[in-house]
Amino acid sequence: MEEKKYLKWYNKVGYGSGDIAGNVVYAFLTSFVMVYLTDTVGLASGIVGTLIAVSKLFDGFTDIFFGSLIDKTHSRLGKARPWMIYGYIGCAITLVACFAVPAGMGKFAQYTWFFIAYTLLNGVFYTANNIAYSALTSLITKNSKERVQMGSYRFIFAFSTSLLIQTITVGFVDWCGGDAAAWRLVAIIYAIVGLVVNTISGLSVKELPEEELNDGEPKKTEEKYGLIQAFKLLVKNKYYIMICGTYILQQLYSAMIGAGLFYMTWVLKNKNLFGQFAWAVNIPLIIALIFTPTLVGKWKGMYKLNLRGYIIAVIGRALVVVAGYIGSIPLMMAFTALAALGQGPWQGDMNAVIASCSEYTYLTQGKRVDGTMYSCTSLGVKIGGGIGTAVVGWLLELSGYKGTMAVQPQSALDMMQFMYLWLPLIFDILILLILSRMNVEAANEKLKAERGMCAGE
Repeated sequence: MEEKKYLKWYNKVGYGSGDIAGNVVYAFLTSFVMVYLTDTVGLASGIVGTLIAVSKLFDGFTDIFFGSLIDKTHSRLGKARPWMIYGYIGCAITLVACFAVPAGMGKFAQYTWFFIAYTLLNGVFYTANNIAYSALTSLITKNSKERVQMGSYRFIFAFSTSLLIQTITVGFVDWCGGDAAAWRLVAIIYAIVGLVVNTISGLSVKELPEEELNDGEPKKTEEKYGLIQAFKLLVKNKYYIMICGTYILQQLYSAMIGAGLFYMTWVLKNKNLFGQFAWAVNIPLIIALIFTPTLVGKWKGMYKLNLRGYIIAVIGRALVVVAGYIGSIPLMMAFTALAALGQGPWQGDMNAVIASCSEYTYLTQGKRVDGTMYSCTSLGVKIGGGIGTAVVGWLLELSGYKGTMAVQPQSALDMMQFMYLWLPLIFDILILLILSRMNVEAANEKLKAERGMCAGE
């Protein structure tokens, strides 16, 4: 029997456009904040990396906290949409603050300014916005195909925005003057664009009534459970742990690709190549996302598609390493594109997999915790992206890199090569191993069949 349809094409496009706003924050921050702080403000990369890592300790508590709050929210806009819409106001303000470190302050005050702004952005406002945005996948439709389509639309917008930001930001900042004021102006422009698009996206969809989400069962008295109970529900779901691990590794991967700006500038001697490699990454991802819903249907599920995709990704990144040591930039771009093509399906159906993961908790524990379940999206983005950026800072500091130097030592150049060539390959191999165990669809079907047998007895 064909599944009921809940969404029009404009609902899917409207939802997907929300990741324009998300990547105005994420792509800009992860790709450029370290360069801004070291080369423009003059801060030490090792200290910045440590501050980012310390900030992640706070982030770990806020993800489940906000997910739990979303589950308990009842408003005219629904559970998730208020947090998505209003949370982005804080994102816009703190994004600008991260790129507006006052030049007249002493070094300690500058580090403090950045730490506070970065922690508020990631630990509070981005958390509330991103978990709510991701949770809408479960709250506005029950149709599995529509959930995959939403994910594809979402990440088409995400990678298109990431591509645009990575391509134009260096030139845009130079055009604005290339100094600290230029970085601040660009951050303000990006923040305004994100705020407008996020609001439109949040208002373009509508959440389903709880009775319909619960398969027609009457609305239950609201369960009172705290952070400890929510945490227990999550850790009992092995697929949640797997998805968190995959998300973290993905963001570590992205952080190393973002550190490519150092590699292009100092090893390849052409910082403008960073934008060209962004095309090699994002265009294949977008192409893969377009075909993901069709391939999910053809292969009757997401598991086989994700696994086969990441086999291609690992092969592609291994060939990037070979091409890098040969010194062929065209081959590096070609194999980068191959790897991205393999990564695309998981990006497109990831939210649908999380929705299945949430269903697994409902089938095994009898509790619907969609908002809490989607904490893995924010948790993975912030911990993976944040630690990834911190690791970039630590490794550069360890290698002797100084952003204000005209010539870098060979140890720094070797480290940049390791970060850009080898670490992405290692992360892709680890993701492949996790995906080989993540067949949550089959687990849910088995649980439903067992329920049916019990009901028939």
